[in-house]
Amino acid sequence: MLLRRAFMKDNFLTLGIETSCDDTAIAVMRGGRDILCSLVSGQAEDHAAFGGVVPEIASRRHQETIIPLLRKAMRETCVTPRDINLIAVTAGPGLMGSLLVGVMTAKALSQGWGVPLLGINHMEGHLYAPILAHPSLEPPFLCLIVSGGHTEIVFAREGRNYTLLGETRDDAAGEAYDKAAKLMGLGYPGGPLIEKMARSGDPDAFAFPVGMKGTKSVEFSFSGMKTALRTTADKIITGGGELPVADICASYQRAITEALLSKLSLAAEMTGARRIAASGGVAANTALRDGLREIGEARGWEIFIPPKDFCTDNAAMIAAAGYAAYADGERSDLSLSPDPAWSVWGKETT
Repeated sequence: MLLRRAFMKDNFLTLGIETSCDDTAIAVMRGGRDILCSLVSGQAEDHAAFGGVVPEIASRRHQETIIPLLRKAMRETCVTPRDINLIAVTAGPGLMGSLLVGVMTAKALSQGWGVPLLGINHMEGHLYAPILAHPSLEPPFLCLIVSGGHTEIVFAREGRNYTLLGETRDDAAGEAYDKAAKLMGLGYPGGPLIEKMARSGDPDAFAFPVGMKGTKSVEFSFSGMKTALRTTADKIITGGGELPVADICASYQRAITEALLSKLSLAAEMTGARRIAASGGVAANTALRDGLREIGEARGWEIFIPPKDFCTDNAAMIAAAGYAAYADGERSDLSLSPDPAWSVWGKETT
């Protein structure tokens, strides 16, 4: 069991800090599941003009936001530094400048408050989001972690023992959404905008290729899909036509959803897993959530999806992962440094 541990008192308080990309997040959690406060300050407006996250801008905004957000969390929860038992901070993977702000803040608080410090892997944090939302979720289970920077399927075994079954060969699904939205002039972030347009479109209007379809490996590829969209748009515009944006969005979303669900089905067949979870920003997509529930009902799976607010980056998932890691005896000290490429998964050849 990942969170049901009795070594700590119910009033054990963990301060979670998340700054891996462009969201500044602070959370305070009692025990392993009781979220007292979860605050997120986003930067979408700062990066919209560029069609994606600008690392230098992101780190600067984190510096401006993190302490005011921390003070707000402490006020809302009536928690003082003396009450905090653990500081859990994302130490990777992510953008180096963004990670540095969170880690350096956590180290300063740890030293100033005399509170234990623990660096947490952002991807393990995402795995804890469905666990937080669903107390009945226990290993073994599969987790599809799908976001702007990652598309992975992880097999969670007993005792925080994880196996990476497969990942993307090129773009992540969220990145594919962002680039498609930029190409069509929809704005940033692309996923929610494409989902909105897709509601009035025909998902069968265009047959975009599904990368790695039919292969027996748990791998993803979205670059071909992105190229096909560009080729389709160029052909329509060159011919003097007007882009049927809603139809393109609906068809593109269908292809991405099919790619994710087909490889998740393959992973379930390989492992025999019946509990299936999803997390990451793209897991907030309604088409994917509906598709997971439909395939789950058809195949007898138990489906565990967090609320949309906990699919995207947040500090509650970092606090939960920190609580479990601390229970396992893991510790960090003031030598903690960010690792933008930190991988926490064991690997398995498929």
